[in-house]
Amino acid sequence: MPRTGSIEYIVDDKGRKKSVVMSYKAYLRLMEDLDDLLVKIERGQETPEDFDTVLAQLRNPGKV
Repeated sequence: MPRTGSIEYIVDDKGRKKSVVMSYKAYLRLMEDLDDLLVKIERGQETPEDFDTVLAQLRNPGKV
């Protein structure tokens, strides 16, 4: 997540924030964090599988 120091706000004449300016590097970190959160949400609906069971399934057809 971008640190506050790496973000600039564009404000209107009443001091209300209207736009944000940040470095491209900070933007990429923000997009990566957003992507991670979306994956977490999607995977939160999945039922976890036992590691040993999955490993046994992979070994049977010789995949591991």
